[in-house]
Amino acid sequence: MILTFLSLKDAPVWRWRSDCGWAAFFCLSMCIFHSELFDFKVIRVYHDFFLNSSLFYYGVISIGTPPQSFYVLFDTGSSVFWLASTYCSSEACTNHPLFNPSKSSTYYSRDRTFYQGYGTGSLTGVFGFDTLHIEGLTIPNQGVGLSITEPGNTFVHANFEGILGLAYPSMADGQIPVMDTMMQDNLLPANVFAFYISKNFEDGSEVTFGGVDQSRYTGQIYWAPVTEQLYWQIAINGYVMQYGCQAIVDTGTSLLTCPQQYLGYLQQYIGAQANQYGEYMINCNNLNNMPTLSFTINGVNFPLPPSAYTMVHNENGQYYCTSGIMGTYLPSRNGQPLWILGDVFLREYYTVYDRQSNQVGFALAA
Repeated sequence: MILTFLSLKDAPVWRWRSDCGWAAFFCLSMCIFHSELFDFKVIRVYHDFFLNSSLFYYGVISIGTPPQSFYVLFDTGSSVFWLASTYCSSEACTNHPLFNPSKSSTYYSRDRTFYQGYGTGSLTGVFGFDTLHIEGLTIPNQGVGLSITEPGNTFVHANFEGILGLAYPSMADGQIPVMDTMMQDNLLPANVFAFYISKNFEDGSEVTFGGVDQSRYTGQIYWAPVTEQLYWQIAINGYVMQYGCQAIVDTGTSLLTCPQQYLGYLQQYIGAQANQYGEYMINCNNLNNMPTLSFTINGVNFPLPPSAYTMVHNENGQYYCTSGIMGTYLPSRNGQPLWILGDVFLREYYTVYDRQSNQVGFALAA
């Protein structure tokens, strides 16, 4: 879904400002590990990037013959897999590596165009097919979108060249998503993938394909059925202020988003106050007195402590705190209020996305 601090489906806007003292932390690691307990191979790809207290998660893939390597954002809130390409002359394509299909002997296209829209940006492109490599996995004839235009500034400062969507194929504009291709080709020991998102800007965040990494969570995994096979959408049975909501579990959203009609009440409940710019400010010294939020998902309570939903910023050595909660402006398609459980929530809970049984699993992150 690619949501930052703005509105539903906003693409991340990266602004480097030397005058504000924003720091960047970069760590990338990729490996294959073999779980002796379950006797299956899981691909682990992880990458952390820290910018102004926001984390975005992406790793390296390669595509073509010979392979061309790119950073992609792994996004459970969208379905299309696309890359910046040599067909594109937009500003965003002038400062990123570009996929060149003419240099791949395995690339072919049927010249079908597509449009992909986000809250603060969009792109147009053409769908093609090529061999995709995700570490130890080789996925032949994978559909890939090649950008033709990337208007505006949305992707200009992004530190990735594309997005690998992991939601359901109903949002893929006719493209077969990467996960679906892996399933059709029986490339995985189990048709699941899982995310571990590290806390406190530490390295080691990962996405695994084909199974779970038991070292990344404690206790058991609690499951919730998918209520609509579009996003990874589940039901929230209870919350501090109301019942009967829906939620999208979305690695592409950096914050926790609340139904707009409840936002003011929730910010007041946690003690946040809006400033003149519309940011909700929190007293950094008050965290111990703030409430723990709790979500009831399929009968299980999942607490979210103040340390999780409070964003701590450092500008020129001066610390200040803001709320990690913003408004969701769109309802779910069945009309129920909609939450987005973004990275603010996902740093607390290891999540498993099960395409075989169409359910999402939650376990306390290690």
